[in-house]
Amino acid sequence: MKRGTMTTTDTFRVTGMTCEHCVAAVTDELTSLVGVRTVDVELVAGGTSTVTVTSEAPLDPGAVAEAVDEAGYALAGPRDLPLA
Repeated sequence: MKRGTMTTTDTFRVTGMTCEHCVAAVTDELTSLVGVRTVDVELVAGGTSTVTVTSEAPLDPGAVAEAVDEAGYALAGPRDLPLA
């Protein structure tokens, strides 16, 4: 009997992306992390985009931040979030 593979989905907010080239750069860097299966980016040009990552295990937030930084962008901090 074959067991199903468990996955984890994490959502991150990324600032500074403006186009599909930006999306491709972030996607390439994140998919290079061990265990990452898919990356989905909801682009908000010039704003804070939502990046959803599905992986085989929980990701190290530091590794995600480094990958996003390597692509030329940054994870959003509390000041980047809209006021409720």
